[in-house]
Amino acid sequence: MERYSLSPGFSICRIVNGMWQVSGGHGRIDRDNALQAMTAHVDAGFTTWDLADHYGPAEDFVGEFRRGHAAAHGEAALDGLQFFTKWVPRPGPMPLAVVQSAVDVSRRRMAMPTLDMLQLHWWDYADARYLDALGHLAALRDSGSIRHLALTNFDTAHVAGILDRGIPIVSNQVQFSLIDRRPEVQMVPLCLERGVHLLAYGTVCGGLLSERFLGQPEPRPSAFDTVSLRKYKQMVDAWGGWSLFQELLVALRDIAARYGVSIAAVAVRWVLDRPAVAGAILGRRLGLTDHREDDQRVLALRLDAEDRARLDTVQGKSRNLMTVIGDCGDEYR
Repeated sequence: MERYSLSPGFSICRIVNGMWQVSGGHGRIDRDNALQAMTAHVDAGFTTWDLADHYGPAEDFVGEFRRGHAAAHGEAALDGLQFFTKWVPRPGPMPLAVVQSAVDVSRRRMAMPTLDMLQLHWWDYADARYLDALGHLAALRDSGSIRHLALTNFDTAHVAGILDRGIPIVSNQVQFSLIDRRPEVQMVPLCLERGVHLLAYGTVCGGLLSERFLGQPEPRPSAFDTVSLRKYKQMVDAWGGWSLFQELLVALRDIAARYGVSIAAVAVRWVLDRPAVAGAILGRRLGLTDHREDDQRVLALRLDAEDRARLDTVQGKSRNLMTVIGDCGDEYR
């Protein structure tokens, strides 16, 4: 199982189990089936999980899973698991009591005396009180409530500003895929210079980067059965449209055939091979779908220069998303 060191003594599985899908819009997630699926993923070596305070019952699922895992295998077994949550507050005053309360709620829900990592998302840069929140979070990290402090969907300028204020950040979670290569423009150089890692999401565009859509006419919006598919179809439209997307799928199919893997596997491997990328977050529809075998092939896959050149050729025909959308996370502001 391929792992990556986010900091000394703290490594993660490079394929991270994403739990956004339990918050709704991806089919009904049954609690018992979800917990069984979490066990199956951990048993297969996928030990790292990404979630958030607003992902429906995600934090509660983690707490219940951790209690069951400790009961079955002993408390020491929890040391080999990693759970990253996010705090997504409404912008406004950020006194210590507000920040402490949010952290304590997540600790209680997740049954974690110390959170492995807390990732802050902030909606409005015009309200600079995210710096107050980060200052308090850094103090809570120093006091043992949080092990690592990170960001979600911050752009390059604001990551640099946070680092310049002496607030140490382990990672920034951003959208990164063959469709969305914006992080390579400004974010990756900053991360390499300042020692920040990237956690990439959207690497398979919600399932669009798969055999399911190869050779298919452009679907109507009503044909998409998940929120993710609808979201990333908009990214495809901004990137270059359905015809160019089909050209990309053909290139991915040809590369995948060389290695006996899926289109999605090639797409994920490409992202994992980019500089500064620590891991790719793949959404888990727990109890509904299971991609563990395909994900294991991702970790065994190695692309060569010819593969990358083929994909770059298609990418070279697309629009510049930095111009269309802006830097990482700008689509949320």
